[in-house]
Amino acid sequence: MVRIEQSTPAAIPQRSRVVLVSLIQGRVLRAALRYGMFPVVFGGALTAGAVLVHRMPPGQAVALLTVAAVGIIVVLERIQPKHASWNEPKDDLGTDLVLTFVGTTGPPELMKALFLGGLTAVGASISEAVGFPLWPSAWPLAAQVLLALVVAELGQYIVHRAAHETDLLWRLHSIHHSAERLYWLNAGRFHPLDTAAQYTLAGLPLMLLGIPEETLALFLLFTGVHGLFQHANLDLKLGPLNWFFSMAELHRWHHSRTIDESNSNYGANLIVWDIVFGTRFLPADREPPEAIGIADMPNFPRRWWEQLLVPFRWKHTKDASGPP
Repeated sequence: MVRIEQSTPAAIPQRSRVVLVSLIQGRVLRAALRYGMFPVVFGGALTAGAVLVHRMPPGQAVALLTVAAVGIIVVLERIQPKHASWNEPKDDLGTDLVLTFVGTTGPPELMKALFLGGLTAVGASISEAVGFPLWPSAWPLAAQVLLALVVAELGQYIVHRAAHETDLLWRLHSIHHSAERLYWLNAGRFHPLDTAAQYTLAGLPLMLLGIPEETLALFLLFTGVHGLFQHANLDLKLGPLNWFFSMAELHRWHHSRTIDESNSNYGANLIVWDIVFGTRFLPADREPPEAIGIADMPNFPRRWWEQLLVPFRWKHTKDASGPP
């Protein structure tokens, strides 16, 4: 004989309360992640960096904390993505890996090899000539990092905006905008010549001013972890901090297929120069588009070696990449 259990009137409200509590807990957790993941992870990395740069080689501290941030962001992208479709590979993983390695390893090392020693000597000579240090080394470390960001951001803003407004530099920068989804690895999807131009204009003033090694390390940690979040497929909100950081909510508009939307938010880390020059764009009435890329070049080369050759085969690339 089959026994049929019936829910008592008291059991039904109890189950409803369990479901309601679960829903509320889920919403609270999602809200906590949405508003807390960036300040907690980013702030934690910088705090740890401020300690570790004095206890181990600064370069090693930056590498260690950046790798840790990558691991956390990769997990968060699966827990709370902005778009599920951006977690699906589009035959781009290999290209992103190679360009990240080539673009973020080669140019910085080349710059150090060619400029660092000489620029440090030039900066020391200038300081000696004027009779006082050009860099405010006595300032608190946080204030020095903020100064480095503001100074470096101006050069990066100039070259980044020029890359969108001049055909010659767009040949290099188009590689970054050819991505059809945003996720953490897009932070390194650059042509090495594009990266070199940005590193040069950002780094030269800092080197000439005599920035200390520890401050430079924290500056690089800031830019590295911020860049990962800036491109990450994360459902996050910054609220008023969008007037300070050039973060994902702003940067997703920069990857829009609509030129009037993508020619904005040029800041690499801070949005300050976009505010000054009137290029900050964050409409309140709509979300950034899920479909991204280069509208008039839908057939842009996908393989890494083809993308490295794009600037040198620009006419061929435009002809072959245009609408069918």
